[in-house]
Amino acid sequence: MAIKVMQLALVLSTGVFGVIFVLDVWKNRTKLTKQAMWKFLLLGLVFDFFDTLGIGCFAPTTSAFKLGGMVEDDKIPGTLNVGHCIPIVTEALIFLTVIQVDLLTLLAMIGAAVAGAVWGVGIVSRLDLKMIRIGMGIALFFVAGILLAGLLHLMPSGGAAVGLTGVKLFFAVAVNFVLGALMMIGVGQYAPCMALTYALGMSPKVAFPIMMGSCAFLMPAASIRFIKTQSYDKKAALGLTLGGIPGVLIAAFIITSLPLTLLKWLVFAVLIYTAVTMIYSGMKTKLKAEGKAA
Repeated sequence: MAIKVMQLALVLSTGVFGVIFVLDVWKNRTKLTKQAMWKFLLLGLVFDFFDTLGIGCFAPTTSAFKLGGMVEDDKIPGTLNVGHCIPIVTEALIFLTVIQVDLLTLLAMIGAAVAGAVWGVGIVSRLDLKMIRIGMGIALFFVAGILLAGLLHLMPSGGAAVGLTGVKLFFAVAVNFVLGALMMIGVGQYAPCMALTYALGMSPKVAFPIMMGSCAFLMPAASIRFIKTQSYDKKAALGLTLGGIPGVLIAAFIITSLPLTLLKWLVFAVLIYTAVTMIYSGMKTKLKAEGKAA
């Protein structure tokens, strides 16, 4: 019953976000970027497909935006949150039903992530371009490090627990609060949340409803704030949404598993390159600003 209430709340909050999103795109339809829509549709289809299988979509999408020069750097965090919101909610609705997890653990970790996002989005929307670039670069290095640790089998492989109590639960809630805040600068929650649940001895399957539920519940509210501040690329976000939904459904119901090791190594290499270019761009922005001031 509690899961059904959560799903209903998720549908209602996402419906409100969807109306605001569509109205904003329609109102600003003459100001859309000149980038071809098919590029964003393809990115949504591919990255949300692999997101459903557990790879995460924020870091690869960031890399694609940066390498292709598709979205302005300061609009990448908002575009990621707005564009991937509905596909990730779709994932959460599916995984909350099919995988058993302790209700207290699920609610506490999701609530912490939402609180972190509400706190973080207000900060991110006020950051300048330099700080966004450097912050995203550091965050991408962090995600790449977790991905590398998993590939080299340096992380715990998880246990059999479906819930947490005591100190472990408190620690998980605190970390998920931070991860929710970090999502607002474009750090996908999947890799660090999965590492967290494994380290605390939880079942690998349990990571899916926790990380997808955390993202799904925090993204509608956070995305509305990005829309209100106009801190996102409208065409890119719309393309990610329209392409991402079928990507999720294909991964969830048709192709439910794939050998992903080679793809993860490729994602790792791209993340490192993108992180370096982000930080370099941020430092160049800093040097230019100092030069103008002088």
